[in-house]
Amino acid sequence: MDRLAAGPDVLFCYGTLRFGTVLEALLGRIPARVPASLSGWRAAALEGRVYPGLVSAPDVAADGMVLTDLRSREWKILDAFEDDRYELQALTLSSGTRGWAYVWPHGEVRPENWDAVEFEALHLPEYAARCARIAPALAAGRPKPE
Repeated sequence: MDRLAAGPDVLFCYGTLRFGTVLEALLGRIPARVPASLSGWRAAALEGRVYPGLVSAPDVAADGMVLTDLRSREWKILDAFEDDRYELQALTLSSGTRGWAYVWPHGEVRPENWDAVEFEALHLPEYAARCARIAPALAAGRPKPE
C-alpha cells in the first residue's frame, strides 16, 4: 500500500530532517519550517545509528520542526529516504493541529534521547554529503542505496 495515499499535509521532523543542510541535499531547497513539538513522544537515540527514532514516551515531548510546504515530489523523496524502517503516522502536535511523522516501530532504542547538538557537531557534514549522493536515486524513484 502506498503510505502517501492519504495525502499528507505537514511533516513533523524531529531528527536529521530538522537541518537545512540535509533538506537542501535531499530536496534541492529548504521548505518552510515552523518550530513544533509532539507530546507523548521522544526522539530516541538508536543503537549503532547517528539518526533517531520517534518512540512513544508518556510525560515528555519531542521538539522539532514542521515542514509546511512540501511538494508531492518532495514527499516521495523523503518517504524513500525514510524507507520501510519507519511508519508514517498522523499524530496530533502539541499545538493541537495534525501532522505526519515517521515513527520508529523497531527495537534498538536506547534509553537516552538523541542529541541534535552532538549530531550537528560530529556527523552533520558527512551525513549531508551522503544525502546529496543518494538524492538522485531517490528523486528517480529508485530504492535508497545503502
